[in-house]
Amino acid sequence: MEGTESRSGTSSSAVADWSLVFWTLCSVILPVLITLWCSFQRSRRQVLIRDIFRKSKHDWHYTDLFGQPSYCCVCAQHILQGAFCNCCGLRVSEGCLKKADQLFLCKEIMMRSSGGAHSSMPHHWIRGNVPLCSCCMICKQQCGTQPKLCDYRCVWCQHTVHDDCMVDCLKTEECTFGEFRDLIIPPYYLSTINQMRKDKRTSYEKVVPYCRKHWMPVIVLANTRSGNNMGETLLGEFKILLNPVQVFDLSKITPAKALQLCTLLPCNTVRVLVCGGDGTVGWVLDAIDEMKIKGQERFIPQVAILPLGTGNDLSNTLGWGAGYAGEVPVEQILRNVMEADGIKLDRWKVQVTNKGYYNLRKPKVFTMNNYFSIGPDALMALNFHAHRQKTPSLFSSRIINKAVYFFYGTKDCLVQECKDLNKKIELELDGERIELPNLEGIIVLNIGYWGGGCRLWEGMGDEPYPLARHDDGLLEVVGVHGSFHCAQIQVKLANPIRLGQAHTVRLILKSSKMPMQVDGEPWAQGPCTVTITHKTHALMLYHSGEQTDDDASSMSEQDHVTEQTDEDV
Repeated sequence: MEGTESRSGTSSSAVADWSLVFWTLCSVILPVLITLWCSFQRSRRQVLIRDIFRKSKHDWHYTDLFGQPSYCCVCAQHILQGAFCNCCGLRVSEGCLKKADQLFLCKEIMMRSSGGAHSSMPHHWIRGNVPLCSCCMICKQQCGTQPKLCDYRCVWCQHTVHDDCMVDCLKTEECTFGEFRDLIIPPYYLSTINQMRKDKRTSYEKVVPYCRKHWMPVIVLANTRSGNNMGETLLGEFKILLNPVQVFDLSKITPAKALQLCTLLPCNTVRVLVCGGDGTVGWVLDAIDEMKIKGQERFIPQVAILPLGTGNDLSNTLGWGAGYAGEVPVEQILRNVMEADGIKLDRWKVQVTNKGYYNLRKPKVFTMNNYFSIGPDALMALNFHAHRQKTPSLFSSRIINKAVYFFYGTKDCLVQECKDLNKKIELELDGERIELPNLEGIIVLNIGYWGGGCRLWEGMGDEPYPLARHDDGLLEVVGVHGSFHCAQIQVKLANPIRLGQAHTVRLILKSSKMPMQVDGEPWAQGPCTVTITHKTHALMLYHSGEQTDDDASSMSEQDHVTEQTDEDV
């Protein structure tokens, strides 16, 4: 009996052990299998979605979470995630993507019409997901207040209508293109121009859209890689308000190709909005110079700026602000572009010729819009540029970028890599040699701002220096003692060493290798001769509404000088 009991106890314990092993394996393997199955289904779903996006005429983008309460335009169900069209604003769930493609048309960038450019087109209504705080064009009451798919929005004029106010006549009523009709290129205009090109006619100025006395079509060029990476969002918002053919992503198309749209529009009417940093603006201005070389001067556009970069000194100088972070609605940006005044911007040729008896290399040639510098600020830009090339993913925020600049500036305060610059370089202003004091850096300015918002030439304003201008054909040349001196200037605790103004600047680097930069493009340079001469003018747009405290004080100083001059006369 005892043996039987012992054998049964042993077998039961073995069963218990095997049971424990089995359930342990299940607890480990089952989650792994579920995870693998879910990842397979997710990847399969993503492939299907990408295939639908590729074949669709809509500009679909997928999101895991909508920024506002949204309803599927097909099944009318409330959705948290799904796809939205960047052009017409449709929002649908994953399961309704194919049906949405079949049921709803997107914005047409070209539309044939018998009336040519003087044609008209009806409203293009989309139901549901109307903008918050929009009002009905019939009863003037707020739309989109009910928690369901309701009310209509025209994808061209952006007018909204209640379900109850929608009548048959509105469905066939002529669309006026709304508030921004003077900026929009109508679909039927492009169709007419296309036909004129086939007939070899080029008098586009006669083909002005119906009832457009002050038509100034805008072309939006956005760099999605600039500064705080807001370009992608802005592209979608501009495509909804304008004709999608007017909006270009500079990561997919070059400015030179995008600006060829200007040649299809009336002369001297086009305005270009550049969304990016000062480097992006320079890229676009270089493409405009290429248009001049091709003999397309009469199609040259005027350029406005939406600052997305880190420094944005050119944007600040022209009144567009020191940086954009989404605080101003896109509608207000377009209003600012319409109201802006045309001005000229000096552009300069920077030629760097290496020294040496056997130097057969061609001189380096740059185009300068903002400033040229040699010394500590160029060293900071060089270190920043090298760090960003190694790990570009870290530099996605304007705050992080400025923090890295601060780190390298602090480092240079201790190391002083550019000391005794005055012994290594000679400076000539309009052919006259300038005796240099003890310096670590020299900065040649074309615009009023430098270093992310500092008015360098005017300084603290305790001395009567004339205001720096960007259209007078003159360059302002200043010197700095080092990185710490640059920091003092930026917080208005010190003034730069003003060396003079000139139409032509020549710098001769006699020995050693020094950091240089032109508009934020840095490099290390050996012994050379740098010559800066006037190249051309660029047609820019100045926005007078954006004014900082420095601008206000500078304007008051300028008014005071003007008053004194009038009194003397």
